[in-house]
Amino acid sequence: MRLFDFGIELDINLTKGNKTLKRTKAKNTKQIGEQTVIFPNEPKIFSSHSIVSQKEKDGPFAGYFKDVLKDTKYQEKTFEKAETKMFVYALHNAIENAGITSKDIDVLFSGDLLAQIISSSYCARLFDIPYMGIYGACSTMAEGLIFSAMLTDGGFAEIAACVTGSHYATAERQYRGPLELGAQKQRYSQHTVTAAAAAIVGLVKEGIKITKATIGKVEDYGIPDPANMGAAMAPSAMSTLMQFFIDTDTKPDDYDLIATGDLGKLGSDLLRQLMDEKGYHLSQNYMDCGASIYGHDQHTSEGGSGCGCGASVLDAYILNKMNKGEYKKVIFAATGALLSTIVTQQGESMPSVTHLVLLEK
Repeated sequence: MRLFDFGIELDINLTKGNKTLKRTKAKNTKQIGEQTVIFPNEPKIFSSHSIVSQKEKDGPFAGYFKDVLKDTKYQEKTFEKAETKMFVYALHNAIENAGITSKDIDVLFSGDLLAQIISSSYCARLFDIPYMGIYGACSTMAEGLIFSAMLTDGGFAEIAACVTGSHYATAERQYRGPLELGAQKQRYSQHTVTAAAAAIVGLVKEGIKITKATIGKVEDYGIPDPANMGAAMAPSAMSTLMQFFIDTDTKPDDYDLIATGDLGKLGSDLLRQLMDEKGYHLSQNYMDCGASIYGHDQHTSEGGSGCGCGASVLDAYILNKMNKGEYKKVIFAATGALLSTIVTQQGESMPSVTHLVLLEK
């Protein structure tokens, strides 16, 4: 076989082994179908918090975003320091809202878009909490929630926390170029959201239940343009959503809301088309965080992206609606383009992944 885009010839079959493995599932198995797991102990998101910049506050979710940066540098010398400070603020307030202290948290999951996830580790150094850095690009919040639910449901932790975010200026500097260059963007590009959000998960009486999760597979349809992330991520969103519906024997209309993040306008349109072709129609109960976070007059091309996009919409809008009883069953499927500046400059394509959690009130 030929490994895609790397020019390596291997005389192997990655999907077929020489022997048939006889798998014996544990008596207490929590796996259903091929990729979905259940959480019978019903770990709950019982606190969360987010902070955004004024640009996000000026969008359609203005009434839901409460904490807003007056200055995108957050009174710091660099945008990177500002991003770290946003993480600290979101996590500190989520802990405070929960009525606990950092000593009560058994593990912290965190990731971001910057090289070596520095915003996450620099945030974690200020909290005396066991820390695991994770990376799923814009799918990081869903990834953090899955890990938090697994540890608490499995009895490996009583309380877990996850925090993630992104900053327009730091992402631009790392992936494209300093803002001072004034580089023109492609019309199908997305605008990195400046936001951070944190969530606290535990086996408590009140909160939003995490009942199921589907861990996505990496999909690559050969799109090499790093600006066209929506098109690159749509196939992975389709793959994970379809597998979830198959594993759970459900259909899109069984849920009050299906939220992806963040495909943008182009990517979400592609997802609708791909799902229609597979016989799964996404109707009015579907939204994409990236396509929804900015208004048409905000000049963000295809909409928002970044770890902070889906995370902030989840905290401020989706969980708010669920706590009010307006949504009872919500699919949160966060998408991530797994690119780096080095490989895209070398002409490689963008692999993508989508992780899904089912939230219930």
